Amino acid sequence: MGNDFELQSLLSNVTFLSLSFAATLGLIGIIAGFNFGKTRGQQWTLTWLVYNALTHFILEGAFVCFSLRGTVNHTDHFLATIWKEYAKADKRWGVSDPTIVSLEILTVAIAGPLALLLCYAIVKDRPYRHFVQIVLCVCELYGGWITFCPEWLQDSPNLRTDSFLLLWVYLVFFNMLWVVIPVAMLVQSYLDLCYAEVQKTVTTETTTTKLVTHNYNTRSKKKD
Repeated sequence: MGNDFELQSLLSNVTFLSLSFAATLGLIGIIAGFNFGKTRGQQWTLTWLVYNALTHFILEGAFVCFSLRGTVNHTDHFLATIWKEYAKADKRWGVSDPTIVSLEILTVAIAGPLALLLCYAIVKDRPYRHFVQIVLCVCELYGGWITFCPEWLQDSPNLRTDSFLLLWVYLVFFNMLWVVIPVAMLVQSYLDLCYAEVQKTVTTETTTTKLVTHNYNTRSKKKD
């Protein structure tokens, strides 16, 4: 009976609402990505970036506002309800933990705008695209590390891991998105920059060869 009660309390209307809200942001990302992306790779990259920006601005922006004025746990708001749900897995998000709030301020102020700037750079094929992509991915990975490393060093007193939903969905799945995808995008930037450098070298060598050949032919004609 205890396990049945716990399952019912976790799989509540609030749980469904929270997951549905995240899915809605993902759907908006897919629509935007597949409308503006020119290739399949661009489409999925833009999907992630739009979802990323919406999460930073809407969810995390609201979290910062709630935390600077009080705490999530003492706020009656639709978005606060979603954060209360997540706080079941990590209590720090309900009590305005200074480290978490400080990180989220940077996330909203820096990572969100960078995600939008990167969308623009990809769609318009701007030369600074990979610089912005690398900076954004490093920021995301740093934020994840600072969020969880101090907690792990203290034996995770604020994390609840005795539930599949709280551990594998809230803590692992949603947070690993901001690890796996930024790492993949860093690899993409590295490979694209390496390819561009190789192409630049080949072009330079080809131009040099043509110039040398032209000069040789010119001298030969003069001798004749």
